[in-house]
Amino acid sequence: MKKIIPGIIAALIFWFLMFSPLTASKLNFWLTMLIATGFLTAYSIIFGRDDLKQVLDFKLKWVVLGLVSAVVLYFVFFAGNIISKMLFDFAEHQVNNIYSTKSQADKIFIGLSLLLWIGPAEEIFWRGYVQNNLAKKYGDMNGFFITTAIYTLVHIWGFNLMLLVAALFCGLFWGWMFMKYKSLTPGLISHAVWDLFIFIIVPLS
Repeated sequence: MKKIIPGIIAALIFWFLMFSPLTASKLNFWLTMLIATGFLTAYSIIFGRDDLKQVLDFKLKWVVLGLVSAVVLYFVFFAGNIISKMLFDFAEHQVNNIYSTKSQADKIFIGLSLLLWIGPAEEIFWRGYVQNNLAKKYGDMNGFFITTAIYTLVHIWGFNLMLLVAALFCGLFWGWMFMKYKSLTPGLISHAVWDLFIFIIVPLS
């Protein structure tokens, strides 16, 4: 825990800088995200290299599972977006706010960053390092729920309910995949591909 806590604190600080109304307008979201995820990945490798080796295995079925789960998750969000806009007046505005960061960089740059860096890096830290270590200490289910709670709460700085719900659902989805398959690879592929679809290829706003 002594090694996990500083990493989580660093994530809280980075996510505050990226999402808080006090700081978000002063920073380029995508450059900050690249720095944040790069730092957290390096932290995971430095303090959890051996554990990561055990869960980063490559199998063809992981690739298929990752791609299929990304498509399923996208359509869940597609349906959820329609329903939330029907039920809540604030939903459309908050979803638009999430997508407002796209104006800060070229779409190709954003897409490649999400697919090749940000998505994989988030999975390496949150599931491969944090959840993996918490599960070893407190059990699989507790590690899963604690990590999902922290992953959700780091997004609180944007004061955006739609963002929090999205983070919660994604945390549950990818955390469950990691807990079930004991491999980081399917969730890593799922996260990266889903990011690309939801932000660039077929965005919801």
